[in-house]
Amino acid sequence: MPASRATRQAWVVWITAVVVYLFAVFHRSSLGVAGLAAADRFGVGPAALSTFTVLQVFVYAAMQVPTGLLVDRFGPRKLLAAAAVFMGLGQVLFAVADSYPLGLVARAVLGLGDAMTWISVLRLIGGHFPARQYAVVMSLSAMIGSAGNLAATVPLTLALHNAGWTLTFLVAGAATAAYAMIAATRLRDLPRGVPAPVVERVTPREVVRSIASSWRTPGTRLGFWVHFSTMVAPTTLGLLWGVPYLVQAQGLSVETAGSVLSLLVIGGLIFSPMVGTLISRNPELRVPLAAAYLVTSGVLWTLLLALPGRIPLWLLVIAFVLFALGGPASSVGFALAKDYNPNRIVSTATGVVNVGGFVATTIAALAVGVLLGLADSLGEQNAFRVAFLAILAVQALGTWRVAIWWRRARAIVLHAAARGEEVPVRLRRRRWDDVIEPVAA
Repeated sequence: MPASRATRQAWVVWITAVVVYLFAVFHRSSLGVAGLAAADRFGVGPAALSTFTVLQVFVYAAMQVPTGLLVDRFGPRKLLAAAAVFMGLGQVLFAVADSYPLGLVARAVLGLGDAMTWISVLRLIGGHFPARQYAVVMSLSAMIGSAGNLAATVPLTLALHNAGWTLTFLVAGAATAAYAMIAATRLRDLPRGVPAPVVERVTPREVVRSIASSWRTPGTRLGFWVHFSTMVAPTTLGLLWGVPYLVQAQGLSVETAGSVLSLLVIGGLIFSPMVGTLISRNPELRVPLAAAYLVTSGVLWTLLLALPGRIPLWLLVIAFVLFALGGPASSVGFALAKDYNPNRIVSTATGVVNVGGFVATTIAALAVGVLLGLADSLGEQNAFRVAFLAILAVQALGTWRVAIWWRRARAIVLHAAARGEEVPVRLRRRRWDDVIEPVAA
């Protein structure tokens, strides 16, 4: 168990680990400003371009539960070192790729490495920091990871313009792979003096049982849909379609578009510690905060898609700043997974929750690419209006499911509290709670 307060060693381990996550966010987000250059380099249209992001995110999502099992089996130190190697190799391969199939392979390898980072970082936080600091340190991790996202906006735009595609991505990939040695030597799975847990061999049937058990928990299901709905807008814009939308539909220069896109990151840097502190001190506000973001985001999307002509720059700035709150709000899902699941399946539940946002991004990014191709004859502005309906639709689906599982999770907690059992968070019964049965159907 971690000490009652964080030690110096805990902070050293955390900083070492979070740098790997910083690299991961940079590589994950690099197509956000390089998308137009990638379309020219590989000679592809919108649907094929979206496949780069879809494949990368699909690999990431598909690896979340296996990653949780690998962390349980081998420990976060080995997983983070392996992640740095895979991400470095993937980006080096992307730097030299001169064909579309090879570019897809590169993004898949990168997605494999990226998938190993976040759950490993969360496991290290849980192992080295007291429980009361978990949400705050998690939010700080997301905030520092956002620095990688920030580097993938204006700085990456300038590097691509001055140094070119190959050199820019070659240096980024080599630096990431080299960092694997630091991760392997500086990280510790647990604090000194804490015995390593006995790791039992897990059969495929037990894996399925563990996933099913976490999925049946209303808190996990709620966390999944919170992550699904809050992540879709900032990730779909930040990973691929933000700059093309701002340049082609709104007529901004590539440099200005990169600056607007960086607001997603700057907003995340500002909001992450605020959200982390708020939900740590007031856990009953976790889902209401996510719900407030979803309502605000829905209103903004309606405005962006309904207003005729080009959107005023001031409104784009406001929209991108507020969309940035989706990343910090998504951390609510991980807090729910941790609080509502027994320790033996927390990693599995965290992986299940983490799949949510990236499934949403996969659906939305691919749908935007396909719809852009189908609506090409309408002109770029109207084509993006049609295509971005996909983002709004995916977010609306997630919001509906959040509402359903929030009520069911509340029912479970309220009934447990009424029986005198220990509950993750104290809730005040509302009139609309009375009609909800405590079932996890």
